[in-house]
Amino acid sequence: MNQKFEFQKTAVNGVLMIKAFNADDLRGCFTKDYSRESFEVNGISYELAEVFYTTSHKGVIRAIHFQREKQQPKLVRCVYGHVWDVVVDLRKDSPTFRQWMAFDLIGEQHNEILVPAGCGHGYLVLEESIVSYKCAEKFYGEYDDGIRWNDPDIAVKWPLEKIGGPENVIVSDKDAHLQSFEEFVSKYGGF
Repeated sequence: MNQKFEFQKTAVNGVLMIKAFNADDLRGCFTKDYSRESFEVNGISYELAEVFYTTSHKGVIRAIHFQREKQQPKLVRCVYGHVWDVVVDLRKDSPTFRQWMAFDLIGEQHNEILVPAGCGHGYLVLEESIVSYKCAEKFYGEYDDGIRWNDPDIAVKWPLEKIGGPENVIVSDKDAHLQSFEEFVSKYGGF
């Protein structure tokens, strides 16, 4: 069985769109979304530290999250459903600092995003979804941080019409009270 991955560079420095290996047959499908060997052959050094999943309702926005220290490079895939995934470059020395990109991650398409250290990550749930995070660093609650989803300086163009408008947005209390990009820059200057 030929188990190839497809790796595609994006406009944000270090962010990759990856097509995972998938084989369908009469039983269903078999998906491999990470292989250290396949990643290394393509010049990507990525060691797993922990894996976790989120289950979210349509309309949920998970804000632009990151760890201030011990940053978490992550491989993000929508296992079931559909999310509009956003990556923001927060690395002050990066040529794409403050730029963001969005990706449609759809369970049946078996596509995933490699989010490098120093980037923020969030998403809008377009239909009931399960999202997998394969992290190269463990989660540290004391370094957990983020930027508000609707920050005017980053100006992500969330497709709220796909959930019936802004009145249908579901945001946690924690995410609603995150800092602005301006506050992030004044505190840390970027990563």
